Amino acid sequence: MIRLHGFGPQFGLMDASPFVLKVDIYLRMAEIPYQVRSKISNLTKAPKAKLPFITDGDKLIADSSFIIEHLKQQYGDILDIALTPHQQAIAYLVSKSLDENFYWCFVYSRWINESTWLDMKASTFSFLSFPLKHIVPVVARRRVVNALNQQGIGRHSETEIKHIFINSLNSLADLLGEQTYFLGEQPTSLDATAFAMLAEFILADLQSEFNDIAKTYPSLVSYCDRIYQAYY
Repeated sequence: MIRLHGFGPQFGLMDASPFVLKVDIYLRMAEIPYQVRSKISNLTKAPKAKLPFITDGDKLIADSSFIIEHLKQQYGDILDIALTPHQQAIAYLVSKSLDENFYWCFVYSRWINESTWLDMKASTFSFLSFPLKHIVPVVARRRVVNALNQQGIGRHSETEIKHIFINSLNSLADLLGEQTYFLGEQPTSLDATAFAMLAEFILADLQSEFNDIAKTYPSLVSYCDRIYQAYY
């Protein structure tokens, strides 16, 4: 039995991380049986010090992209088997754009944007006892700031980050068009990535300037609602 190791529910979604949510929705779409093991201490067991990772028998696989590759090889490429090479290229490159660019807008919106940070801090660190509940958030946020600066997006102003975010949303809305899913009428692995990233803005029970922007795209809101109703 596959076991998916993540952080745990947050803001009405099954996990705080879009990467954990990506693997979760992929498993649901591909109809692969699995169990969820959610707790913050999973980080201490994670081979790359990041979540998610899965255990599948005696195999331990980390990183959402490598996990999905493993699932395709082990259980069949159920979602992407009918894609043309051109569609496969689109799926790969759009997924990477979401993972490597759009994701950092998500991190900024949760950890740095002042309209969200207090709710984020309360939700993430409330289980800690005094004085850790006051110390750990400051240290963790400082590390996120460093990560954002190293990645590059943290060197931009909030206005510029919102501009990047809106450009991504515009592109996603244009790519989706009037289709049910991004590459047609059947879900693919691209939809696992896209839903996971978009849901953290559109479906999360959290007041945020970034969430408000994402919710102004009716087609993307309908897309998230449709997938959530179908699989959750």
